[in-house]
Amino acid sequence: MVDSSVARVPLAPFPSEGELFKKILGSAWQGLHPDIRRRFDKNPSPGKALHYLGALSELRCSRFGKLLGHLTQPLIQGALIPYSDSHFPVEIQVYAKPGDPAIYKQRIYRLHGRKPIQFTSFMRESARGEVLEYVGMGLGMKLVLSVENGSLHFRSDGYFWEVFGWRIPLPGVFTPGKTFLWHHNETPGRFNIRIEIRHWLMGTTFTQVGVFEEVAEPGMAA
Repeated sequence: MVDSSVARVPLAPFPSEGELFKKILGSAWQGLHPDIRRRFDKNPSPGKALHYLGALSELRCSRFGKLLGHLTQPLIQGALIPYSDSHFPVEIQVYAKPGDPAIYKQRIYRLHGRKPIQFTSFMRESARGEVLEYVGMGLGMKLVLSVENGSLHFRSDGYFWEVFGWRIPLPGVFTPGKTFLWHHNETPGRFNIRIEIRHWLMGTTFTQVGVFEEVAEPGMAA
C-alpha cells in the first residue's frame, strides 16, 4: 500500500529528539532515566550542533550483511557498513537546519586501516504521528519507541521508499532486516548504544556496540 501522508509536522523552531520522543512516548517518557531525559531535551540550533565522541567496541556484519552493504553503498553509503572491526573511534554530530523541523545526525566511523566512513540520517514526525528516519535517496524506516528498565528502545516497523511525496513500503525480504536499538545510561555524560539488524531469513546481519560521551566542542578522535 502506498502512503502519501508524509507532510512534515513542525516540532519547534529548533527541534530536538527529546521533543519528538516525549510526544510519542507520552507518560512513558517519565520512565526513562533522568540523565537520558536531560540528554534528549537539549536542542541543537542552526550553527550550534551537539557533539558526542566515543568508540565502537564491536562492529560486525554477516556474509549477507557484507554483500548488502557493498551493494547499497552507492545509494546509502555508511548506513550499512560492510566490514567487521572493533575498538575504533566514532564521532556523532546532532544538528538542525534553518526552517527545517527535521533532526539531523552525522556519524564518522574511523575504522582501522580504512578511510573514514561518514553517514548522515535525519528524523522527523509524519502527519500520522509516526517517527520516521531517512537514511538517503528517500529510503527510510518507521520507528517504534519504548521504555524498558529506564532505557530507551527503538524498533523498526517497516522500511519504505519515498518518491515524489509517496511512501512506498518495501517487502521485508528485500531489506537488511528489523532494526533494534538500545540506549542505556551509564553516567550523566556517558551512555552506551547497541544496534542489531535481524533478517527474518538470514539472521543477524549487522551489530554495533559502543560507548559515547557528550563534548562541548567538536574534536578529532585519534
